[in-house]
Amino acid sequence: MNEWTVAIGVDTHEHFHVAVALDRLGNQLDLLELEANERGSQELWEWAKRLGACAFAIEGASSYGAGLARFLVAR
Repeated sequence: MNEWTVAIGVDTHEHFHVAVALDRLGNQLDLLELEANERGSQELWEWAKRLGACAFAIEGASSYGAGLARFLVAR
């Protein structure tokens, strides 16, 4: 497994999610608001890949974040 260089935390909601990217020291690198659907998940994935080797933390992975969690695990 590759070491991560960027931590991405995702705050999930019914219609949209908010993702924040942090470096290893906790400095914010970027922020992204995305739709809570397949298109938004793809947008998050493309955004994250541009930032580096990511580790994801998803709030509500068994509720509003379940679809996003499945999407990311598949990748």
